[in-house]
Amino acid sequence: MSYQAPIAYSRREAPTRSLRSVEYDLLAQITRRLRSAWANRIDDFPGLVRALADNQQLWSTLASDVALPGNALPAVLRARLFYLYEFTVQHSRNVLDGKASVEVLADINTAVMRGLRGDGGGA
Repeated sequence: MSYQAPIAYSRREAPTRSLRSVEYDLLAQITRRLRSAWANRIDDFPGLVRALADNQQLWSTLASDVALPGNALPAVLRARLFYLYEFTVQHSRNVLDGKASVEVLADINTAVMRGLRGDGGGA
């Protein structure tokens, strides 16, 4: 028996994460990247573009999910989340055109994170 075998057999697997937890972590990561990219936009504009694109991709995925007929969320919440996707697309264009900052996008993500955490700050 290898000296590593007892270690391998004694490892506890990470607990299965909930979908809410995964969504929360993705939103948190992208929100941090948005804020960091905004702060460094003068020196690293491509970084801002990447952060905005990743945020839009996340919102596109969320919008696709809430648009599915079998989605269990209440219809009103589904509609609000889809609206936030549309807003995110438009606002991201304004950020890239120099007409807006990422702060509203970060605030939206943070509000959804509060809702996922159960703090009553959902979309």
